[in-house]
Amino acid sequence: MAIEIIASSSPLWERVADYADACSWRAGQALARDMRSGAFTGWERVIAALDEGRVCGYCTVTKTDCIPDVPYTPYIGFVFVDEAYRGNRLSEKMIRAAMDYLKSLGFDRVYLTSDHENLYEKYGFTVIDRKTASWGAEEKIYMRQLS
Repeated sequence: MAIEIIASSSPLWERVADYADACSWRAGQALARDMRSGAFTGWERVIAALDEGRVCGYCTVTKTDCIPDVPYTPYIGFVFVDEAYRGNRLSEKMIRAAMDYLKSLGFDRVYLTSDHENLYEKYGFTVIDRKTASWGAEEKIYMRQLS
């Protein structure tokens, strides 16, 4: 299993966008649109989990997430693992790669938005805020120090 941090110039970029577009999670289509529209700029990246070259999961590191007008940055978002690969700690591996990457850029904390219960807490995230997302649902904003 390999974890790759990719930019839009990567040969994997379109493969990951295709995978996201076709995956079982509706948000994958939004990620694919963002990837194809040039929404990722500067240090923003997609982290891909690969099994012998096959895309089996992804997440992102971005300046913002789905909740506008908050002072938090950077974010880990779009965390998804293919159903066939769940239970192998791929989320943890991708989140760790994202945190290591952000720390290498000089960030000392990272944020994540989710409505999941007791998922990101096991990775050391704590809820610091609750806000309404662009689709009208209340989401939790998590934070973790990068150590």
